[in-house]
Amino acid sequence: MTWWQSYGSFLVFAAILIVVPGPDFAVVTKNSLSSGRRSGAWASVGVATSNAVQGIVAVVGLGALIVASQPLFTAIKWVGVAYLGFLGVQALRSAWRGRYPATQATTTVGEGRAAIHGWRQGFLSNITNPKVLVFYLAVLPQFLPRDAAVWQMLLLALTHALLGLAYLLLLVSGLHRARRLLTRRPVRRGLDAGTGIALVGFSARLAREQV
Repeated sequence: MTWWQSYGSFLVFAAILIVVPGPDFAVVTKNSLSSGRRSGAWASVGVATSNAVQGIVAVVGLGALIVASQPLFTAIKWVGVAYLGFLGVQALRSAWRGRYPATQATTTVGEGRAAIHGWRQGFLSNITNPKVLVFYLAVLPQFLPRDAAVWQMLLLALTHALLGLAYLLLLVSGLHRARRLLTRRPVRRGLDAGTGIALVGFSARLAREQV
């Protein structure tokens, strides 16, 4: 199999993997519902930025060192557990209160805060998930030749980040189109509750898993 055939196989594999709902999906959905399209889009960028960073870390060899350093790797894991749990509790609290503004501010300052807030949540929720780094270290080599160049592994890592970004932006766009329905109080409370339960579930699963 040639390199480009392997790359094509990776594209199919990555696309299938990306559409499976996970913590990134839940975080982007939460931001889109709570702060609007801009926040959801920037949360998507935050996730993609984290994917790119972890891909580069894996390529330059630091990823293997992090995984080998058990105390550091465990610390990253538990930070991720705590952060996902925190976001989940936030969503559940919002569902419990059921207080949603009739309109959202659209000032430049408000949009800027929404962008920073969204990016931060997307980046932190992903960068503290050790399974992402393990994915780059364990799965990517399966699609590389033995004498692979650095640019080939980097291409796979960045491709995964860009595919993920494209999918999450489509998700944000879909949520925005359905905004009239999704912003109705009963629907919004249900979505917040579902998102919160999902995030707490992802936190608990990460806590149980041996990565």
